[in-house]
Amino acid sequence: MAIYGYARVSTAGQRDGNSLEAQENALRAAGATEIYSESYTGTKKDRPVLNELLSKLQEGDTLAVTKLDRMARSAIAGSELVKELLERGIKVYILNMGMLDNTPASKLVRQIFFAFAEFERDMIVERTQEGKAIAKTKDGFKEGRPAKYTKKQMDYAMKLRENHSIKQVAEITGISEATIKREQAKRKTM
Repeated sequence: MAIYGYARVSTAGQRDGNSLEAQENALRAAGATEIYSESYTGTKKDRPVLNELLSKLQEGDTLAVTKLDRMARSAIAGSELVKELLERGIKVYILNMGMLDNTPASKLVRQIFFAFAEFERDMIVERTQEGKAIAKTKDGFKEGRPAKYTKKQMDYAMKLRENHSIKQVAEITGISEATIKREQAKRKTM
């Protein structure tokens, strides 16, 4: 009958008390003896570290997470996961809510919290799409990441390619071989 902790962030730079370190510290303080951590979106049900932990949990164990949305971002997925764990005899301890069980009140609270987690995720997606739509209307907008190298740098690399191997050009310029190959292919089609 062990207490296992699960910590998750969507991005490596997540902050506001949701960093892996903050979650791990809170889980240890709550008695977790073994903590599984990963940087993976909560919208995916199939998460490698979570799957490993779920396969290890046995009847009588406790799964602890700092917040309900660390387990799942959709009401359906989160509810199914908690229900499955409870049916296996595994306790679910959400640090900011308490111990979950199969009482009607606990089921209601779970549903409400998962619904808010899903709503929050949908709002993030909507704001991101709105921001992107606004950015597209501005002069000079370019989809995707900005170019790492300037046109002048790429022209220099292509000039060097006339007398040097790709490997040599990469060593001279610091531009990766893959980038040089892509640039060559792009210029051949022009």
